[in-house]
Amino acid sequence: MTTKSLLNQETAAAPSQEDVARISETLGRMRLLIGRRIIGRTAIANIAPGLEISHLDVLDVMRRIEGEVTVGAIAEAMRIDPSRGSRLVADLVARGILRRDASQTDGRRSLVVRTEFGDNLLAEIRAVKRALLARVLEDWPEDELSAFSLLFDKFVSRFEALYVTAEKPPELQLSDAS
Repeated sequence: MTTKSLLNQETAAAPSQEDVARISETLGRMRLLIGRRIIGRTAIANIAPGLEISHLDVLDVMRRIEGEVTVGAIAEAMRIDPSRGSRLVADLVARGILRRDASQTDGRRSLVVRTEFGDNLLAEIRAVKRALLARVLEDWPEDELSAFSLLFDKFVSRFEALYVTAEKPPELQLSDAS
């Protein structure tokens, strides 16, 4: 079966309880690794020992914010208190990783932008993360790796879609269904 046929396969049957249980158990193990932030901590130890894991979260979330990146947008995307977001950004500004710029649409607004040093730091951290993942995946057959990468993206995307729907007020959920 090809990767495309795996992704496009539509079946009416519900997933087996055995498969759901295995996935659930594996997610539990993965959650422990993610909770300990193994990949991020390894990257920090190798690249920027003075940073905290929450600093990496700020840099990562900045990539995903659509539109102007402000302290408020960062705090909202990270689901943290605005004052905590402000402290994290201030620390990254003091380290030369971020800078504040005036908004071109409203000069009273302060935007947050990565500096060249911040861009280089983020690129190095990503390289360390990808090297670690490459080591984990190095002996996988190409077809399995290709299928896994596509199916894992599909799996996480579905979780994201369900999570976004679950966060919406009930009246908005109904309008999405129509």
